[in-house]
Amino acid sequence: MSNALPDCMVKDQAELKLLAKRIAQRDKRNQPCDKLKAQLLAKAQRSTATYQRRLDALPKIEYPPQLPVSGEREQLIELIRNHQVVVLAGETGSGKTTQLPKLCLEAGRGVGGMIGHTQPRRLAARTVAQRIADELNVPLGQQVGFQVRFTEQVSEISHIKLMTDGILLAETRQDPDLLRYDTIIVDEAHERSLNIDFLLGYLKQLLARRDD
Repeated sequence: MSNALPDCMVKDQAELKLLAKRIAQRDKRNQPCDKLKAQLLAKAQRSTATYQRRLDALPKIEYPPQLPVSGEREQLIELIRNHQVVVLAGETGSGKTTQLPKLCLEAGRGVGGMIGHTQPRRLAARTVAQRIADELNVPLGQQVGFQVRFTEQVSEISHIKLMTDGILLAETRQDPDLLRYDTIIVDEAHERSLNIDFLLGYLKQLLARRDD
């Protein structure tokens, strides 16, 4: 069963591992565990089915050749795959905001959990989401979603979710380990607002618990 966990959703893996551990302990003591095994199998199958639907829904990724970030595509994908934290700096208009989520997708992120992409302002979150959806040729709210105050367009197959940094901070109250996400992009981090500073500090602590 442990071999199947990489093909399950991130948010389900901790519970599945705990169930597997309980089953192993009961097996060792020769105690019945048929109900636990059935529960584990059902949860794993549901999670794997969700993972597969998200995998099947991955859009075709293309990059505007005129953007500087597009020219560094292979190097950036390699960095994303090999490092837990990547800091990307570049000139305004270089394509960081719109292309980085797509680079994360191509690096294999965004299937087991969403790529969370924060913006300091609500209008920017909505506008960037629409731009990325247009470039991927998908409807807004499907593979690319967004959430701002009072408005949310996110689906089960959303790979990329744009939101304000305040929305992500609020989510930490119900989901301290941010298990809905396998990647977090903090955009405009140089603005150093109170929300951004809190978020960066929180994510720094989270790195020790989320080595994925």
